[in-house]
Order: sequence, then C-alpha cells, then structure tokens
Amino acid sequence: APAPLPAWHLFSDPAEVEALRGNLLSWYDRCKRDLPWRALAATEPDADRRGYAVWVSEIMLQQTQVATVIDYYNRWMQKWPTLQALAQASLEEVNELWAGLGYYSRGKRLQEAARKVVSELAGRMPRTAEELQKLLPGVGRYTAGAIASISYGQATGVVDGNVIRVLCRLRCIGADSSSPAVIDRLWDLANVLVDRSRPGDFNQALMELGATVCVPKAPLCGECPVKQHCRARCRKLFGKPSPVPDVEDCGVGDCPLCPPATEPWDSSLGVTNFPRKAAKKAPRVMRTATCVLERRGCHGALEYLIVQRPSSGLLAGLWEFPSVPLAQDLQEKKEREVLADHLQAWVGWPVAAKGLCFIGEVIHIFSHIHQTYVVYSLSLDGDVTVDPALSPSRWVTKDEFHASAVSTAMKKV
Repeated sequence: APAPLPAWHLFSDPAEVEALRGNLLSWYDRCKRDLPWRALAATEPDADRRGYAVWVSEIMLQQTQVATVIDYYNRWMQKWPTLQALAQASLEEVNELWAGLGYYSRGKRLQEAARKVVSELAGRMPRTAEELQKLLPGVGRYTAGAIASISYGQATGVVDGNVIRVLCRLRCIGADSSSPAVIDRLWDLANVLVDRSRPGDFNQALMELGATVCVPKAPLCGECPVKQHCRARCRKLFGKPSPVPDVEDCGVGDCPLCPPATEPWDSSLGVTNFPRKAAKKAPRVMRTATCVLERRGCHGALEYLIVQRPSSGLLAGLWEFPSVPLAQDLQEKKEREVLADHLQAWVGWPVAAKGLCFIGEVIHIFSHIHQTYVVYSLSLDGDVTVDPALSPSRWVTKDEFHASAVSTAMKKV
C-alpha cells in the first residue's frame, strides 16, 4: 500500500468539507453562467434525454472553449434532439455539423455510442459512471462522472483541467499534475468533496470556479468563495505553509504531492505556482502540398475538386483539396513535381509541374502537429471527370464547399 499522505494535502476535517461545499454551492447559485446544456439538464424530465443533453455538451467541451461550443450545441440539439435521432444520422451529416469544432473523432465516437445505446441497450442510457465508462465508446472517466452526477444524481466526483487547477491550489499540490499518481489523488479528493445531495451542481460549481475565477493566470482570489480553504493563497499571504500539527514542514522531505526540491516556491507567482505540469513535447512539424483544382461547371460557376480523407487517423472522413505530404527541406521544384504526380491520379492525365500556380503557405496548428500547407491552384479546361476507383471525390461550388464537412485548415487554404 502507498505511504499515507501528510494530512496537510487532504480534506480531513468534516466541518471544513461541509463549509467548503456550502460556500461553493451558494456562490454557484448566484453566479453560474446561463448555458444551454444547463438549462436542458435542469428542465428535462426524461432521464435519457437529460443524459443525452449533458453527454453531447461534455463531448463538445473537451479541448474546446464554452463560447465556441454554444452555437454548435444549439444546432446539434435542434437537428438531433434525441439519441434515436442521432443514431439514424449519417457520419457525413455529423461531420458537416462538427466542421470547425476540431478533434473530429469526438463526433464520430458520439454517434457510434448513440447507435450502440439504441441497438444494444434498448435506447436506455447507462445510469452510473462505472457503466457509462464501460459501455459507451469515447466516454472516459471524467465524462462518465459528469453525466452520472449531473443527469442522474450519482454522488461521484469529476476531475478535468479546471478541477485539477482548483484542487492543486486548494491543497498546494505541486507535483506533476499530469502524472498518474497525482491524478489518482485528485480523484480521491474530488470524491471526498462532492456534495451528496447536489452532486451535479457541486461538480459544475467546481468546474465553473476554475473557468471563471481560479483561472490559470491572474486568478480572482478576492472573489473566490472558498478562499479561506485555499492553502496556496495562505502560503502566498504568509510566505510559508499554514501551521498544521506534525506536518508544518511538508515539502522539505519526499512528499509525493509537493513541488520537487528543484522547483521551489516562487513568491512572485503566488497561487499560480500550482498546478505544475510536465513540459509539453514539441509538436511534430509537417509540410503538405495541396492544390485547388478548379473548372467551369455546366452552369458557368467555378467548381472545386474535394476528396475524402481516410476513415481513420487525423481529420478522419473529412473532405479536403487533393493533398500530399512532403518530406522536409524539399526545394520548390521538387515539391511541384511531387504534387503534380499526385494530381495525375485524380485528373487522369499527366500534370505539368510548371503549370501549377503557387498561391502561398497556410500554417495551421493542431494539438500535436505544426502543419504548413503549401498551396497551389490549377485551372482545368472542359468537363473533367475523376476516376471513381479512387477515394470518394466531388466537384463543389464555393458555397457547397463551405457547407461540406471540411476542416478549418482547408477553409484557410
């Protein structure tokens, strides 16, 4: 068994826990943002519809800001108000609505899970965090806890990025917050804290606190409803850990939750000393040549060729202009030749590299890839048909292009 942790990092006083719960929930009732998924969760009497509404919001909010999600969420729920409606949709429709939201596999997994609920679970959502995580593809520990607590009242905690920040500051947890050992301890703390009578509201309050008050930089400590419970704030005010019997010197030894000795407290940072994260890996650098092929359609309007990406991997199933990855440090002449060879397969005859018109470069940052698109254009004469044996492709007008399931990167192109 792991060695017991110093009490200084824990919530070991029941009276303090009760006071923290009350203060946080009172603040949430007064200050919570008016968000569409909260309104649905609060007013929807049908448990499965309520669970579905929360589920969609939690998947969309992964790695995406609230302000961006609101419009997508409203359009999604208007088009597919129930699990059954989503299960009957096509992946193409899902990708079209999701276009621009990023992390496209989220929408695909959401639809796959909806179909599983309808076909294998008789249309009934699992009711506990354990069952949600076990039975639904794409639902991890956090999402399962959020759905179960908000929709079904299960008294289970949640740990997301906002909660990590709040808990690390409340209890001066300065070890690498992305490490499995620390994450496990944070889940323990979240499960101790969660209010048993209002678990969904409490979890949302904890996340709301991290999103609006206990923010990464320049936190609004003066407005924090739980500031009297915050050990990081106490340390900022008094310059050392608050006195706790027997563990006053926590951090001097080998405590697994304290900052490493090589990264001492920086008084200029105050509470933002916490949380600490391991250094991010540098993103992969990639270059891709892409060509906007255009022709005059039968009604005289310009049309552009888009092709569908593979069904797995980055941007799976989305549409793009014909593109080919480039080796690093290629000269422009060689880049043109590589792209021309690739285009030949699409148009059915040799493409002269010198006929490609260089437009410019577009940089797009994915979470783990620094992508540069080297953009060319090529106008084609006459009615050009594409080999149907190749990947799915189609000619679209500019308006049809923007209505298709294309990535933000392709819209930049």
